[in-house]
Amino acid sequence: MRLESFPSVVEDSAIFMKLAFRILAPLVIVVAAVYLARYFVNSKPVPRKMDIPTQVTQVEATRVQLEDFQVYLETQGTVRPRTTTVLIPEVTGRVVSVSSNFRDGGFFEKGEVLLTIDRINYETALIVAESAVAQAERELQEEKIRGKQGVSNWRKIGKTGEPSDMVRRLPQLFEVEARLLAMKAERDRADRDLARTEVMAPFAGRVIEQLVDVGQYVSSNTQLGRAFATDVMEVRLPLTNRELAFVELPENFRGEDEVGSGPLVRMSVTIGRHHGEWDGKVVRVDSSIDEASRQLFVVAEVEDPYRRKEGQEDSPPLKIGMFVDALVKGDLLKDVFVLPRKAVRVGGEVIVIDADNRIRRRVVIPIFSEEDRIVIPSEGGGLDAGDVVCLTPLAYPANGAKVLPTIDGVTPEIEMPSERGFGKGGKGKGGKGKSDAGTYGTDKGKGPEGTAS
Repeated sequence: MRLESFPSVVEDSAIFMKLAFRILAPLVIVVAAVYLARYFVNSKPVPRKMDIPTQVTQVEATRVQLEDFQVYLETQGTVRPRTTTVLIPEVTGRVVSVSSNFRDGGFFEKGEVLLTIDRINYETALIVAESAVAQAERELQEEKIRGKQGVSNWRKIGKTGEPSDMVRRLPQLFEVEARLLAMKAERDRADRDLARTEVMAPFAGRVIEQLVDVGQYVSSNTQLGRAFATDVMEVRLPLTNRELAFVELPENFRGEDEVGSGPLVRMSVTIGRHHGEWDGKVVRVDSSIDEASRQLFVVAEVEDPYRRKEGQEDSPPLKIGMFVDALVKGDLLKDVFVLPRKAVRVGGEVIVIDADNRIRRRVVIPIFSEEDRIVIPSEGGGLDAGDVVCLTPLAYPANGAKVLPTIDGVTPEIEMPSERGFGKGGKGKGGKGKSDAGTYGTDKGKGPEGTAS
């Protein structure tokens, strides 16, 4: 080898070494990274296994039993008087006096004089009628005497047999008797007209509106005022088609004897801080169903609405136009299940708890419901006597889920799973681990590369 070629060999070796380093260095790095990754993966700490406690929901429940349920139909209505009248005079004249009770809102008794019309003309007419009656009675006596005289004269002239009607003056006698009856009728009419100058109350009631006063001239078609009787009030109560199935209404056809009375009704209203209640009963039913509301109206009567009986003076009165809440007593449902409304879910489902305290969803068919109760029949309703029904609302009740029921206030003795937290462990980098209950364990594990879990 010539010395001249040595530098070129050295240069070629350097180039080769650089090329080899550029190729091998990445490979070495990749291999080392793979090795380290495998090392870390294979040397990771094994997590400890632990039993997660089963979460058991505590619920309120009741054991259903057969019972009787009295149906009360809730409805509302407006009070109105049973008897309302417009007072009209039967004679004409000027009003000379008005009773202090004949004012708007005034109370009056039956037969009380409400107002008086001028009596002068009617007293005069009565005197004239009595004079005419006296004159007719005199003419009757004279005619009877003439008849007897005619028969006597007929006998004196030698006539035999029965005298004729003309001889006895019977036609004239009948005419005078008829005239006397007419005069007496005129006298009676004048007497009645005189009595009618005092307008009397036809019943015990209250004045709605007074339309005339002293000094006004009235005739037989003049309205004196409007009044209503206070002995009985009426309330029209609507009932739906579904509610009609639970109540017996008085429906007596013409000529039929009344069979019993209508159902009882309890009415109530709050006036300020006072609460009043009245008892009544349904007396009749409207002849047709209201086309607008598709409801049937029944009429209930309340006696003594103003509470004037002994011991009731402090109770509020039942006034016209008052809007009242009413409970109509319906049928008595026998052998049914009564549940709180909260126990029935949307879709008509209830949650039944079996002997293993696991829930089962079951569809029920109610026959009647109130604001806070639902009635389920014993046959075909979906429940059996002795079933335990959950009363606590559950958001997502899954069939077979375990619950801890408190049945009618009594909690059964069952073994509950332990809610123990994390066990002891070693101390490591992780330090703290979070449990399912959301609390961090305080035990720390110790290991070369382990993390407490």
